[in-house]
Amino acid sequence: MSRDGHLVGAFLEMMSAERGAAANTIEAYRRDLLDYGAALGARGAGFTDAAREDVVTYLDALKAEGLSAASSARKLSAIRQFHKFLCADGLRGDDPTRIVASPKARRALPKVLSVAEIDRLLSTAEAEAREADNVPALRLYVLLELLYATGMRVSELVSLRRAAVIREAGFLTIRGKGNKERIVPVTDRARDAVRVWLAVLEPGPFLFPAKGEEGYLSRQVFARDLKGLAGRAGIASARVTPHVLRHAFASHLLAGGADLRVVQMLLGHADISTTQIYTHVLDEKLRTLVETHHPLAED
Repeated sequence: MSRDGHLVGAFLEMMSAERGAAANTIEAYRRDLLDYGAALGARGAGFTDAAREDVVTYLDALKAEGLSAASSARKLSAIRQFHKFLCADGLRGDDPTRIVASPKARRALPKVLSVAEIDRLLSTAEAEAREADNVPALRLYVLLELLYATGMRVSELVSLRRAAVIREAGFLTIRGKGNKERIVPVTDRARDAVRVWLAVLEPGPFLFPAKGEEGYLSRQVFARDLKGLAGRAGIASARVTPHVLRHAFASHLLAGGADLRVVQMLLGHADISTTQIYTHVLDEKLRTLVETHHPLAED
């Protein structure tokens, strides 16, 4: 263990008290930081005097051990947050991770539906919702509108409380991971759909109530209904899940010019590195921008 390993405890206490990190997250940080501290100690260094070279050497050792790039990137994320904490508390004046590149994970790009396919899903759901007394169809339409309008996690969506709808349904208060709240805007279409839904909804705490133990619609029921809708819209049901719609929300926003930091906030990602799985959208956009506007680009 590093000679100043007690600092890990102070950092974890801060993460729990101030940021509401989940118990599993706290334990993962503990393991990663103690492993990092042990590696520093073997080099005669500690948390307060580790240099960039020490961090890079540690990452190289992880790679040599066969650790995946994704796992190494996760460890580096914990180390980055820890060093930022040390700097913020005045325990050291510099951050040795500031210019350390994150290991590139060889991960598949998120599966994303096109804008046209999303439009077909929404149009089909809306048409079915207009049928008289078809409350399940209306519920599915509202769920779909909200999901594509906000990019919520499916667990956040189905458990929405009626009180989450604020400012005449123009904004939603979402309670995400670590019990953190964020306020996100919703589109006019989604707002109008919620208003119609509220008009037929019986009194109760949840926006999408159900008779189960939790009191709200299960993720499995929503996923099943969504696949059925996809089939009726002429889209392979295997390609459509709630998480795919979350990916579509983020990718379509970035393709339309949204800032990556804004998308990070809307998705509720604690670390920008999680949002960076969508940078393939930005890469293509930047390539097109350069090819179109650079004075030496070929015609």
